[in-house]
Amino acid sequence: MKKSNNNKNQITRKEALSKMGKYAALTAIGTFIALNPRKSQAVSLPPPSNDGIFDD
Repeated sequence: MKKSNNNKNQITRKEALSKMGKYAALTAIGTFIALNPRKSQAVSLPPPSNDGIFDD
């Protein structure tokens, strides 16, 4: 399939798949970084202590 010279906004299927592959790779990397268990555990708050004001 060749590029159409009439409409410059159209791209070929091969170009579209290439672009989508790049976006998918970036999304996967971003998700892995955001959901990395070691980092998320390191920045999470510690559990609340049991010696609070309202203890019976």
